[in-house]
Amino acid sequence: MLIPVPSNAGKFSAEQSLSAACKKPLFTLFLIATCTINQGAIAKNSIETSALPRHPDWQTCRALSADKEARLRCFDTWAAQADEPPTHSDTSALASTTPLQVITMAAPEAHNCKNPRFSELSRYWELEAGSDCGTFGIRGYRPISLSWIGSDSVNELPDSPTPGHTASTATSFKTTEMRIGLSVRTKIAQGLLTQREAFKRDSLWFAYSQQSNWQLFSGDLSRPFRTTDHEPELIYIYPTDLALPWGWRLRYSGLSLNHQSNGQPLPLSRSWNRTMLLAGMEKGNAFHVQGKLWYRTPDGDGVDDNPDIADLIGRTELTGVWNVNPNNALSATVRHSLRAQAGGSVKLEWLRKLGDSGFTGNNSGLRFHTQLFTGYGDSLIDYNRRRTVLSVGLSLVDW
Repeated sequence: MLIPVPSNAGKFSAEQSLSAACKKPLFTLFLIATCTINQGAIAKNSIETSALPRHPDWQTCRALSADKEARLRCFDTWAAQADEPPTHSDTSALASTTPLQVITMAAPEAHNCKNPRFSELSRYWELEAGSDCGTFGIRGYRPISLSWIGSDSVNELPDSPTPGHTASTATSFKTTEMRIGLSVRTKIAQGLLTQREAFKRDSLWFAYSQQSNWQLFSGDLSRPFRTTDHEPELIYIYPTDLALPWGWRLRYSGLSLNHQSNGQPLPLSRSWNRTMLLAGMEKGNAFHVQGKLWYRTPDGDGVDDNPDIADLIGRTELTGVWNVNPNNALSATVRHSLRAQAGGSVKLEWLRKLGDSGFTGNNSGLRFHTQLFTGYGDSLIDYNRRRTVLSVGLSLVDW
């Protein structure tokens, strides 16, 4: 019958035998010295082994920098605690019985100014790092629109207080016409004053807007464009994030240099330059208000096409928007001259979403657009003529 012997039995017996041999007085002095040295090594090994923790970690082993042998034994013990890697058969069985857990992370988007996680004003002006679309991309500014308009009157003989600025002959325009609105902008710089801000983004924009009134229904006049207004603008926006009462937040402030002209020679030339202060606030995604206050800067040539334009069109503008639901929005815009004899105007608008984008499934930006305007400044040629205008058509917003 075979009796199993532990693997370390030989080592243990040799050590015991050597220890016993050392105790016999018949050995020579050399053997006694050898036994003494071996006994000291065994004792030292026992002490160092017993001094190690039973389950050391790598920090404990690293701390044994003074004794390289003890440090090595410690790391060997720590490594032995780890489970052996599974065999191929084990992994195959595990894969067949346990579904893999896939951890996904949303890849950062290249263009986030459409991300609905951010508020409408943040997306519109790209106020945050997460709603930033970078520079030199083309974005919408005001609605790009095609509308039918009907008015209570039409300016057949445009005039101005400045001599030589009154039409000599009246033109029989119709009160119904088509209106075409174009408006685009691009961000030409950002991070001018917010380099050290982790999330805020200021921006510098160039915008161009154009509005044309087309006498499409005046066949006897060869359907001319009655007037076209051009409006280039340089806009700086700073993300001013400030909590206001009743849940409102001031989101931005800014400065704009604005030029507006109808591009006509005398006697129909109309134009003005303005320096504007801007601000915008919002309450969630349901309401936002944007305000403008401007100062008319003098014309450089000393000739004023329309000296009373600020008294009639106004010196300030306030626009409030209510997003009734994802498909409908109502807005009101009020202009005032800030004078006792007020000019100004009121504009009411309703925009209804039409469909989704066929490519991305996102909001297409196409709207059914209805607008009612009354007051001065429906166009530059009509700056001093009070009109009430109804327009119905299609607009493309925030594209």
